[in-house]
Amino acid sequence: RRGLARDGGFAVKFLPFILRNLARNKLRSLLTASAIALAIALVCILRTMPAGMDAFLSSIASNTRISTHNEAGMVYQMPYSYLQKVRAVPGVVAAISWQWFGGAVDASRGVEFPNFAVDPEDFGRVYEDWNVSQQALDDFRKYRDAAIVGRGTLEKKGWKVGDVITLQSTLFGLELSFRIVGEVPNPSAVQLYFQREYLVQAFAALGTPLDSTGMIWSRIDDPERVGPVMRQIDEMFRNAEAETTSETEKSFFGNFFGSLKGIVTVIMIVAGIVTLCIVFIAANTASMSVRERVGEIAILKAIGFRSRTIFTTLLAEAVVLSTVAGAAGALISLALTSILRSSVSTSGPQLGPLTGFVVTDAILVQAIFIAFFIGILSGWLPALGASRRSVAQTLREVF
Repeated sequence: RRGLARDGGFAVKFLPFILRNLARNKLRSLLTASAIALAIALVCILRTMPAGMDAFLSSIASNTRISTHNEAGMVYQMPYSYLQKVRAVPGVVAAISWQWFGGAVDASRGVEFPNFAVDPEDFGRVYEDWNVSQQALDDFRKYRDAAIVGRGTLEKKGWKVGDVITLQSTLFGLELSFRIVGEVPNPSAVQLYFQREYLVQAFAALGTPLDSTGMIWSRIDDPERVGPVMRQIDEMFRNAEAETTSETEKSFFGNFFGSLKGIVTVIMIVAGIVTLCIVFIAANTASMSVRERVGEIAILKAIGFRSRTIFTTLLAEAVVLSTVAGAAGALISLALTSILRSSVSTSGPQLGPLTGFVVTDAILVQAIFIAFFIGILSGWLPALGASRRSVAQTLREVF
C-alpha cells in the first residue's frame, strides 16, 4: 500500500519532469495537440446537432396544428373543395389552404424565401400563437394585395410595413405586387403570405381557373384530439381522387429536415473516423518520443526507477498533452458555436436550426473525457513497451 501511495502521488511530484519532456520538441507537441484540439472541437459541434434540431422543431411547432397534403407527396395538388370538408370535421377550430407561389424578387437569383397564397379569414386563428397584430390581420383581410411577411425577411431585405414589393413566380410565370400590411414578429420567420383570392383573380385573367391547393393547415381545439382528427380527415378522403396524409406540425417539419438529419448522421460517422485517426497520430508521436529517449529510460532504470514509475510517467505525458488539447478544443467549439449563432441571427434567418446548436456542460465533460481517453489509448502501448524492456537490452540497442 505504501508503494501504491508513492506511485499514486507521482503526478504532482514528476509534473515538471513530464512538462519538460513534452517541451523537448515543441513543434511536434504543438502539431499533435492542434490535431487533437480540432478533432475535439469537431466532435463537440456535431454533438450539438441532434439536440439543436429538436429544440428548433419544438420552437416552431404547435401541438394543436396539423397539415394535410396529398398522400403522393407535397408537390401534388388537392381539390380546393377539401378545405370546406376539413373545416367541418369536429374538433377543427379553423383551417386554411396553402398554395406555393414560388415568387422571387429577382428571377435570376431564384426564390430567396418561401411565399404562399392563403385564406385570410382564418389565418389569425390557425396561427394565433404567432402573435400577429390584430390590425395586420384586419388589413390582410381587407386589401386584395395585402401581404404578411416574417420579420427575418423584413430585416434581411430592409422592408417595412407599408412598402410595396413585386414578386415574379418561378412556377406560374405571374408577376404580382404586394402591399406589406404586417409582420410575423419572430426573427426566425421568413415566410410571406398573401391572399389566395389575389392569385385566383390573376389566374382568371389568364383564362385559367385555380381550383386546387397544395396543402391545408388546421388548428385543433384539444391536443388529445389531434390524432383522432388526423385519422378522420384521412379516412374521409380514402378512395377519393386525391387521398391525403395528415401529420402534426412537428412531424411535418421533421420530415422536411429529414435529409439534413441523414447528413448529420454521416458527418458524425466521419467525425468518429477522424477521431480514430487522431488516436493513431498521437500514438505515433508518443512512440517517436519514446524511441528518442531509450538511452535515458535505460539510465533511469539503472539508477533505481521502477518500471511502474517509468510506465506512469510516459503515459502521463500522452494524457496531459491530450487532455490539455481537448480542453482547448472544447473552448474552440464554444467560440465557434457562439459566432455561428450570432451570424445566423443577423444575416441568415433561413438557417434558424443552427441557433439551437449550443455546447452544453454535458458535451464539454464528454469532450474532456474523450481527450483523456485518446491520451490513454495513444500512450499505453509505447509506455508499456518502454517500461518492460531490460536495461541490458536497451543499452545494447543504444551502443
